[in-house]
Formats: sequence, C-alpha cells, structure tokens
Amino acid sequence: MKVNPHLKEKIDEAVTAVLPVTIIVLILSFLLVPIETGTLILFLVGALLLIIGMGLFALGTDMAMMPLGEGVGIQLSKTKQLWLVALLCFVMGFFITISEPDLQVLASQVPGIPSLTLIITIAVGVGFFLITAILRILFRVNLNTMLIIFYGILFVASAFVPRAYLAVAFDSGGVTTGPITVPFIMAMGIGLASVRSDKDAADDSFGLVALCSVGPILSVMILGSLAPVGDTHYLGNVIPELWMSNEVIGYFLKALPHVLQEVLIAFGPLVGVFIVFEAFTRRHQRRELIRMAIGFAYTFVGLVLFLTGVSVGFLPVGQEIGFRLASVNPILLVVVGMVIAYFMVAAEPAVHVLNKQVEDLSKGAIPRAVLLQALSLGVAVSIGLSMIRVLTGISIYWLLIPGYLIALVMTFFVPKIYVGIAFDSGGVASGPMATTFLMPLAIGACDALGGDIMMDAFGTVAMVAMTPLIAIQVLGFISTRRAPVLEPQLELAPAYDDDDIIMLTREVNLHDRDQGGDSVIS
Repeated sequence: MKVNPHLKEKIDEAVTAVLPVTIIVLILSFLLVPIETGTLILFLVGALLLIIGMGLFALGTDMAMMPLGEGVGIQLSKTKQLWLVALLCFVMGFFITISEPDLQVLASQVPGIPSLTLIITIAVGVGFFLITAILRILFRVNLNTMLIIFYGILFVASAFVPRAYLAVAFDSGGVTTGPITVPFIMAMGIGLASVRSDKDAADDSFGLVALCSVGPILSVMILGSLAPVGDTHYLGNVIPELWMSNEVIGYFLKALPHVLQEVLIAFGPLVGVFIVFEAFTRRHQRRELIRMAIGFAYTFVGLVLFLTGVSVGFLPVGQEIGFRLASVNPILLVVVGMVIAYFMVAAEPAVHVLNKQVEDLSKGAIPRAVLLQALSLGVAVSIGLSMIRVLTGISIYWLLIPGYLIALVMTFFVPKIYVGIAFDSGGVASGPMATTFLMPLAIGACDALGGDIMMDAFGTVAMVAMTPLIAIQVLGFISTRRAPVLEPQLELAPAYDDDDIIMLTREVNLHDRDQGGDSVIS
C-alpha cells in the first residue's frame, strides 16, 4: 500500500521528536527509578499513539487549519466596521479557547474553582485580548509598548490575588495557546498582515499568541480576587496498578471515549467557524473545500490519538518519575528534569507550527532547527528552576517578576520580528506535553517531599511559558551581532490543487528531458 509522502514525512518528524524522550524514560526506569511494568507499558503505548497522532495532526493543520486562519485574517482586514471585527474576534477567541484540550486538563486539576467557571473565565479573557491583538495589527501599534503596559497591569493586579491561585493564573496563560488555538491564531496574523505592503508587515504577523496569553492570566486574577473559592486541597492523580497487557489496552480503551468527547467539543466551534465563513465569503473552491475537509479529519483523528497517548501514557509516568527521583536524590531531580524538558519541547505540536511559520516568513533567515534549539534550552532552564522551587518552596514571584522584567527590557535591543516570535514561543512551548508530563513531574516530586502542591508544583507551566521569551530574544541579539537580520517578506503561499501539481510535474520533467538531465520531482 502506497503511503502518502507528506504523511510519511510528518510521521518521521514525530518519531524524531518522541524517540529521545522515550529512550530517556526507559533508561531512568532500568537504572535509577524502577517503574511498574504496567505503567511502563502504558508509557510505550502512549509514545506510539503520540507519534501517529502528531503525524496526522501536523498534516491536517497544513491542509485545513492554516488556510482557514489565513482566510479569516484576510477577510477581517477588509472589513470596515470595527464593531463587527471586534465581535467576530471575541466569538472566535471565546469558542476556540473552550475547545483547547490543554485547558480541559488544567481545569480538571485545579481545586476550589468549578471547571466550567474556570474555562469560561479564561475563554472570555482570550476573546477580549484577541480583539486587542487584531486591532494592534490593523492600527500598527508597537508590540513592545503593549506588552510592557499589559504585563505591568498583571503584576500590579497580582498583589490582590489569593496566593494559592497566583500560580494557577499564570499557568492558564500557557495552556490556552495549544494545538488547536496556535495554528488558527498564527494563521490569522499572517492573513491580516499579508494585505499590507509596508516593511513591518511580517514583524506584525507575530504577537497574536503573546497577547492572547495575557488575557487568561488577568481574567483568572480577577476571578480569584472577587469570587469566593472553595477547598484548595489538591487531590492528585491516581496512578493505575496494571499487571497484564490486556489491562493496559483496556485502560486506553476506557479513556478513549472521554478524549473523543473532548475533541468533538473542541471541533464543534472550529467547524462552525468554517461553515459560517464559507457561507458568507465563498472564498474557497470546491476542490479546496474537499481538501480542507480531509485536513480537518486528519487533525481530528490525530488529536484524539495524541491526547489519549499523552493523558493516559505520559501523565502517570511523569508523576511516578518525579516522586521517585525526589525520594532518591533531589539534586538528580533537577538535572533529569532539565534533560527531559530539553528533548520534550520537540514533541509539542504547536512548536512545529511556529517553527515552520518563522522559517517560511523569514525566507530561511531564522532556521527552524536553530529556533527549536533555543526553545529547548529555554524550557530546560524553566524546568530546572521549577524543580528548585519544589525543593525550596520559594514563591513563584521571585522567578516570574525578574524573568518578565528581563524579557521586557530585551525588547528594546532585539529586532522587532524576534520580539513577536519570542512572546509567541512562550505560549506554544507550554502545550499538552508540559501539562501532562512536566507538571505531573513537579507534582510527584512535591508530593514526595511533603510540599504544598498548589503553591510549589503549580506554576510549572507558567515557567515553561516564561523562559522562551528570554531565550529567543538572546538568539535574536546574537544573530544581529553576527550578521544583519534579513528582512522577511510576507506573502501567502500559492494554493496548488492536484491538477496544478500534475501539470507542474509534467512541465519540469519535459524540461529536464530536453536538457538531458533527471527530474527533481518524483
């Protein structure tokens, strides 16, 4: 059976991303922290589902999510009524956030606030700040100025928030920009900026994710300061005791309906946006609509497999490794946590979306491999600091405030495009892998040390979202010292249908045959 070459390419990328983490966990389980056989099998099956799910998701994103987001962005830029733009942005931001699986995972783990209340609060925050982000592009407002103003407001508001929910508020800013939200919002930014002809268009296509990450933090802070909260005792996750291989399969099958329901709820708003958008704009031809529908199917199946593998296979292993490492050697916990985090960034689906967009828009001036390296180093540092926080019990204030101050000061010394990429990268790095492996790693360690999980373990996702801001801007600073930054030219890639590709292939083959050479297209 002939495999789709594009799918094979995506699967190969997923194998490269997931394999290092899998090997590290296996080495740990055999040498340092013995893990129950059933739990280890859960992890291995989860890794397999991760690989297949990431491949399908990435292919579906290219086929459906990106074209839809770009189209919505272009149409919004042509709309003259600002009230209509604001309304559409709020509705899209609200419903797409509700559909984000990462948010469901976080909300289910936060005690004291009903899950639905927390989800709606965060969705409202994203909706309002998506309006702000879109208006920034339309009116060409400087991103640095807006970031300084809004983060200043955040840190002032944090003084009035119950301490138990401070870390949760900052965590919420990271989980809302995950595999559903990022492709759509980033493509919207590209679509909006693509109709502009000025030199700052490409720079302004980044920054939407950054501003949309601020909204949830502020809205949860407001909720925490106004609404009464319930019992904040953390109940923890139950690690299953499995002994037979058929029990492992049964555990995955038991979890599948719940994940399937979550993803169905997630795709409802997206499909609704797609149908309404096409009904009013008639933007895509029939062949393109069919291609996008297939892309949505790929995305749906891929996300179901990915989230099932992550939530069932990775969450219990992360918590178990954290507990055992902290019990054996706390210093080893910091080192191992950093190594796992370094390799785990490559397994975040939204990271690959960002890296591809950056490389395409910069015409290769910012290679995706270099960007991934900077992100990996940033997240490794964040987990090292998070584990130190678990060991010492220091307030997250002592890490977040200096970190964001450094990041904001750096915005004055690096090219604009790196500022937008840096603040977007914080959102994309804190995806499902951070929520279902790195945060359980901190929870397990905190449980072993007898710490306060709400105070010390929560906030891990917030740290993952903060350190890339500095790492990417350091990359930008270094690159400008080595060579001038190439001016990225923003343009939309031409949408070829199958007939176009066949005709292009024939023309190239004929040209190569006439020149006596071999075809470069197979």
